[in-house]
Amino acid sequence: MAADLGGLLADLTAETRVLEDLLEPLDAAAWQRPTPSPGWTIHDQVSHLAYFDETATLAATDPDRFRAEADVGALGPGFPDEIAARYRKLPEAELLSWFLGARTGYVAALRGLGPRDRLPWYGPDMSAASSVTARLMETWAHGQDIADALGAVREPTSRLRHVAHLGVRTFGFSFQLNGRPVPLTPVRVELAAPDAGTWTWGPADAPDRVTGPALDFCLVVTQRRNLADTRLRVTGPAATEWMSLAQAFAGAPGPGREPGFTFPGPVPSGQEGR
Repeated sequence: MAADLGGLLADLTAETRVLEDLLEPLDAAAWQRPTPSPGWTIHDQVSHLAYFDETATLAATDPDRFRAEADVGALGPGFPDEIAARYRKLPEAELLSWFLGARTGYVAALRGLGPRDRLPWYGPDMSAASSVTARLMETWAHGQDIADALGAVREPTSRLRHVAHLGVRTFGFSFQLNGRPVPLTPVRVELAAPDAGTWTWGPADAPDRVTGPALDFCLVVTQRRNLADTRLRVTGPAATEWMSLAQAFAGAPGPGREPGFTFPGPVPSGQEGR
């Protein structure tokens, strides 16, 4: 995928509006609803996004300060929970204002960069385009947790291609994160897009393959659904191992969802509405 930073930022803004529409009507009790992330409420999901929007903005605007202040434990398994606990007493209205303000600031900061400009992050540096893609993926994935907590269904859009692309790009990372050798076997990914088109990655003649709805693939690589609860078809040992541990987000290996996941009620994977 060619990097179009302006298009990525427009898609991030659109995804932000979808999440904002879920959050604005909530009363104080609803903000405290548990989500599928163990121990996390809707409030915690939003503070997580706001916090890392702010640090991503700092990485773009003052990389030296970011490097000096970056918490070395940010990729550890307990750090996200520490952030959630830190902001639990923040009133809901202030939290929503913080998130939306942090997101606006991030978008404004990235508009002045080129797609290939390098930014520091927790771990390896990344391009500006990769930074925006990661923020979009995080917004969509944590938005899924919030939607599940509310029993809401979001409409799948072409923005899922960014999430799917990141899922493919993190193939090697997923193995390394779990201490496993990265397979040399290429994997073909063919996904049915929400607009009835097809998105593809990898050699057309690769024997190892992952095919099915783009929505289902995105749910698996962000660990929001178990592979068994999707309509994905996986062929070959490399593809099978990958789908068992795929992780498109940074941080410690996530446990994912157990098969038969329902929260608070069944949300069929691959359905037309989301």
